[in-house]
Amino acid sequence: MADTTRLAIDVGGTFTDVVRLTPDTGELRFEKVPTTPEEPTRGVMNAFDRADADPRDVVMFNHGTTLGLNALLTRTGARIAVVGTRGFRDVYLLGRTDRRTNYDITYRKPKGLLERYDTFEVAERSRFDGTVHLPLDTDDAARVARSLAERGYDAVAVAFLHAYANPAHELEMKRIINEIAPDVEVTLSHELSREYREYERTSTAVLDAYIKPIVRRYLQQLEQELADEDFDGRFLVTRSGGGAMTASSAREQPVNLILSGPAGGVIGAAAFAHRLGQPNLITIDMGGTSLDASLVVDGEPVRYQGAEFEEMPINTPSLYIHTIGAGGGSIGWLDDAGALQVGPQSAGAMPGPASYGRGGTAPTFTDAALELGYLGGDTPLGGTLQLDGDLAADALAPIAAALDLSVPALARGMVQISVTKIMGAVRAITVELGRDPKDFALLAFGGGGGLVAVDVARELQIPTVVVPPGQGAFSALGMLMADVQHDFARTSVTPLEGVELQVLEQAFDDMETDAVAVLGEEGFGPDHRDLIRTVDVRYAGQEHSVTVGYPATGLDPVAVIEEEFAELHERQYGHTMQDPVELTTLRVRAVGIVDKPELPKMASRADDGPASLGTRAVYVDADNPAVPYALYARESLLAGDTVEGPAVVTEHTATTVLHIGDSLRVGDYGELVIAVSSTPLHSTEETTS
Repeated sequence: MADTTRLAIDVGGTFTDVVRLTPDTGELRFEKVPTTPEEPTRGVMNAFDRADADPRDVVMFNHGTTLGLNALLTRTGARIAVVGTRGFRDVYLLGRTDRRTNYDITYRKPKGLLERYDTFEVAERSRFDGTVHLPLDTDDAARVARSLAERGYDAVAVAFLHAYANPAHELEMKRIINEIAPDVEVTLSHELSREYREYERTSTAVLDAYIKPIVRRYLQQLEQELADEDFDGRFLVTRSGGGAMTASSAREQPVNLILSGPAGGVIGAAAFAHRLGQPNLITIDMGGTSLDASLVVDGEPVRYQGAEFEEMPINTPSLYIHTIGAGGGSIGWLDDAGALQVGPQSAGAMPGPASYGRGGTAPTFTDAALELGYLGGDTPLGGTLQLDGDLAADALAPIAAALDLSVPALARGMVQISVTKIMGAVRAITVELGRDPKDFALLAFGGGGGLVAVDVARELQIPTVVVPPGQGAFSALGMLMADVQHDFARTSVTPLEGVELQVLEQAFDDMETDAVAVLGEEGFGPDHRDLIRTVDVRYAGQEHSVTVGYPATGLDPVAVIEEEFAELHERQYGHTMQDPVELTTLRVRAVGIVDKPELPKMASRADDGPASLGTRAVYVDADNPAVPYALYARESLLAGDTVEGPAVVTEHTATTVLHIGDSLRVGDYGELVIAVSSTPLHSTEETTS
C-alpha cells in the first residue's frame, strides 16, 4: 500500500462507515462495521482493520462522530455549572420568552442541562463597548472557584456580560478556577462566540462544557491508540459548519462537533455537484437511526449562523440540515388511537432490526423493506450481515394482525409512512423557504437513501435522482473533501449609511491576523489558506439578519452590501422595505485548504450492456403482490450503462430501487442518474384504510 493513503471514518448510530482512498491509483474502498457505543474507539479501530488500512500508511485521517450529540440526546454528559455576572445568574435558565408551539397545551419546555443550584454569579461588569464598569472581584471569583471544587463539578461555563467586547474578566476567571479547582474543565463564552446576545452565547458555552469531558477523553484515547499503531498523519474532525478542524482544536471546542456527523455528506454533495454539473441539489442521508436533509445551491452548501439543539441555541456557524427520526432502524408501532406510526424510536445498533438476528423483536423500516423485496437475504448488508426474512415477517405480524392487514401490506404502509415523513423534511428546507423542489436534483445516500429516493422524488415531482458511488458510506467520502475551517466574528451594530470604512477594515484586519496565526500553527501557509469576509445585515429594528459577502477592494462596500441585502431579503422573506439598513456582525471564515482527492472515472463497456442477476419479487400492492424486479449488482455496472425499471441495484453498502417507468444511467464517476417517472407507484387505499 502506498504511503499516501487517506482514510475517512463516520461513526453513526448503527454502523460506522469507512472509506479508504489510495490517490496513486484512484482506488476507493467502502466498508461498514457495527458501531460500538459501549467502547467508541473500538469501532473506529475496527474500521481501520476492515479497510485494510495500516495507520502507518495513512497520511490524513478524517473523522466524524456523533459522540457529543448522543451525550446530549441521552443526557449523559458532564456535571456542569455556569458562572455569570452578578445580577445575571439566571440568563441560561430564563432563555427567551418566545413560544413556538402556541396551540399545543401539552407542550413542555425541554429540560435544561443544569439546575439553578448549579448557577453562580461573580461581581464584575463590562459595558457593551468593552469598557469596564466594575472590575472583577477576585475574592468573589475565588469563592465561586472553591464552591466548584467542593461540589465536584466536571466542567464549568463562564459567560460574563459583554465578554464578546472585552474578554479580560473571563480570562482572569479561568486562571482563578484553574488555580483553585484544577480538575474542572473550563469553557469561556468569548472563545466560542464573539457576538452579542447573552443567552445564545451562554447556551453555546453550556453545551460545550456539557460534552467537553467526554469528547476530550474520547479524542485523547483515540489519538493514543493511533499513536500506538505508529500513526503519524494529520488527524482532522468534521465540524458542524461544513469544514474540518484538527483533533487538538476539537478537544478545546467540542461544541463545533455536535452536528458533525451529517455535515460530511453535505460537504461531499457540494464537491460532487461541481463534477456532475448539477449545482442545485437536495440531499437526503438516511442512516440507521435518522435522516438528514440539506441543500446545495449554486454549488455551495447552505449555511446559517446559529444552530439549535432541543431549543438550546448554538451560536456557531452550521450547515442547514433538517433531521428527522426516519432511518433503517426506525420502529413501527401503534399509537393510542390505533394508527400506525414509524419512528422516531430506533432499534439502534444493538439489537437492531429483527432481521439482523441479534435478538431484536420490534418491526423496523429495514424489516419492512426486506418483506417488500427491496432488500434480500442474498445480499448481506456491509458484506457480512445476512438478513433473515422469517424474523422480519414474525416481527411485523402482530401489528399486521391488529390492523387486519397482510404482512406485506403492513410493510408497504410502513415504507409509505417513512416516505411521507421524508417528504416533509424536504419541504421544510425548500417549499417553506420559498424554493421549488422541482428546481433541484435529489442526491440520495446513506444505507437507506436509495430505498426511498425515487418514491420521494416522484411525490415531489423532482425529475432526477442521483445516487453517488459508495452511497452507504458517502458521508465518510465527503469528509475527504473537507477543508480546515475556523470562524471569527465581531459584533458591530452600526448604521450602514455613513459607516466608517476604516473601522470596518481594522476589525477585519484584526480577525484575519488571528486567523492567519491559527492556520499557521496548523501548518497552512499562504498558498493553502483562504480568508472570506462577510457581514450580517438587517433593517433597523429587526431581530433577524441576512449574511452577505463583503466586497473586494475597489468596490463601494455600502452600495454593494445594500444591493445584495435587498436581493437576499426579497428571496428569504418575500419583500423589501425602505427602512434604514444596519450592520450587526462582521465575520471572517478562515479556510485551510487541503489537497482534494481526485475521484476515479469509471471505465465504459464495450459489449451490449450489464447482465442481470435475475429477478426479485417485490410487493407493490394487493393487486401486484409479486412484481418481478430485475436485480443488478452495482459493482458490475460501468459508465454509460442503462437500466430500465422496475429494478433493484444492490451494492456492498446499500441498495437502490427504481420502479416501472424509471430509467437509470451510470455516469462517469459511477453515479447512478435516475430519470423519475411521474406515474404513481400504487394506490394508497390499502395502506390508509
